[in-house]
Amino acid sequence: MSRRLQGLPASPGIATGPVWWFRRALPIATRMRGEDAAVERMRLQRAQEQAAAELRALREGQRDRLSPEELAIFEAQELMLRDPELMAAVEAELAAGASAEAAWMKAVEAFAAQLAALPDPYFQARAADVRDVGNRVLRHLTGSPEVLTMPDHPVVVAADDLLPSETVRLDPRRVLAFITEGGGPTAHAAILARRLGVPAVVAIGAELRTVSDGALVLVDGEAGWVDVEPDPEMVRQAQARRAVWLQERAQAEAVAHEPAQTRDGVRIEVAANVGSMEDAREAFQKGADGIGLLRTEFLYLDRAAAPTEEEEVAVYRALLEAMGGKPVVVRTLDVGGDKPLPYLPMPPEANPFLGVRGVRLSRQHPDLLRRQLRALLRAGVGFPLRIMFPMVSTVEEIRWLREFFEEVRAALAAEGNPLPQDLQVGIMVEVPAAALLTEHFLPWVDFFSIGTNDLTQYTLAADRTNPAVAGLADGLHPAVLRLIRHVTAAAEGTGKWVGVCGELAGDLSAVPVLIGLGVQELSVNPVRVPEVKATIRRWSMAAARALAEEALRQADADAVRRLVAEAHL
Repeated sequence: MSRRLQGLPASPGIATGPVWWFRRALPIATRMRGEDAAVERMRLQRAQEQAAAELRALREGQRDRLSPEELAIFEAQELMLRDPELMAAVEAELAAGASAEAAWMKAVEAFAAQLAALPDPYFQARAADVRDVGNRVLRHLTGSPEVLTMPDHPVVVAADDLLPSETVRLDPRRVLAFITEGGGPTAHAAILARRLGVPAVVAIGAELRTVSDGALVLVDGEAGWVDVEPDPEMVRQAQARRAVWLQERAQAEAVAHEPAQTRDGVRIEVAANVGSMEDAREAFQKGADGIGLLRTEFLYLDRAAAPTEEEEVAVYRALLEAMGGKPVVVRTLDVGGDKPLPYLPMPPEANPFLGVRGVRLSRQHPDLLRRQLRALLRAGVGFPLRIMFPMVSTVEEIRWLREFFEEVRAALAAEGNPLPQDLQVGIMVEVPAAALLTEHFLPWVDFFSIGTNDLTQYTLAADRTNPAVAGLADGLHPAVLRLIRHVTAAAEGTGKWVGVCGELAGDLSAVPVLIGLGVQELSVNPVRVPEVKATIRRWSMAAARALAEEALRQADADAVRRLVAEAHL
């Protein structure tokens, strides 16, 4: 008797095969107290040097196999070994009499927990990087071996989650799919799955533990479910769908650099969500029409001091150049009390998702925002630059932000600096209040970009990264769709464009609904660009509008998904 497990779709595709549980043998620290802080410090330094040498060897040995993004992970891990904030925490523990093992792992776990608490799933997933490098050093401190033996036949890899060093040790020829108890679409298992072109379903929850080694499973990375012990007819149908999907993907990639137009000639921009230079290069290669969301947090995290204006200018200019003159939407710094920066002390908050983050933090620290805006305006000369403010919930906030922005721009001009000519300023619509009051924001912005991850979370009161309630947080819920429609209806005819930059934009079932609601730009993971463009080309705008209107009348997300599945183009 087959049964279905629901998770989050992380990499599209269909696969059938036996489960192989990845079980790691974690190093165990048995010495909790140290006899001499100087001796413990030397032991830790030696283990860090050995770990750094391993990371360099791993990077060089895997250079031909890994993407630039994955190689950058190991470069970042090497830097983490000497992170000033991390080492300051270690020193405090050593001074208190802890052993090297205990001091190191306590500091590492605290650092990882800070990242895991960030509202952005991209940075939540980076907590795995910290724990990975922590375990690597601990192995050298404890003398624990690192062993991994895969079966000699193709398998569906099951795990609680996968660390960067674990994904690179898997033989890609034997991986049919990934299914994980935790994680998210930006976790390393998902990244590897997308690069290998195999399906992945993540955040399945504790129910995944009931699936035994060797059990036959059918994985649908598009729908986000796993069928355990499917019957022969289910397998046959899945194999037929897989053949069609592979053919459609190849066709989509062949024309990825062409515009995405509906069958009746309406152009929809398909941009990419980017969090690094490597992401930007991949977006350009995949045919993205620009960057619809550039996360700038990577410039601020994991360092002892804020980046200088010159540092920011250099990074922004390089990213703008990498896109070859295509528009780039830059989100200003979006951190908060869930991950206090070492140079920006903040008190802990009981609920950081509803606390001081985004523009609320920027208003408390205007010098940080001023430096970032100056850098963006200086770097953006000669490029189509779009600046976007996150977590705006009131008109008073955007009024203050716009006035602050104009002051910064005027100061730069007074200094004799050239300014960007192709420049727009907008906001992320992540809070239901902002969506419902869109018409009052119109005088202050040039565009709206709807962040459906947070908008869905705040609308349905469900944390998408919590497996227990993740199934509730479906962006195709009619309540979320009505908020999106309110934004597009208010902006219609004003010359202000509306985009979507959440994960919903890359959900192929959601694409026709979103464009039918009036969304003009979809910003997605770079690897999704070709398929999203292909989906747009299959629909007429008239059919998409009719579908969207019907979707708004449904009672829940499941009904909307059934409606899309049964729709006739």
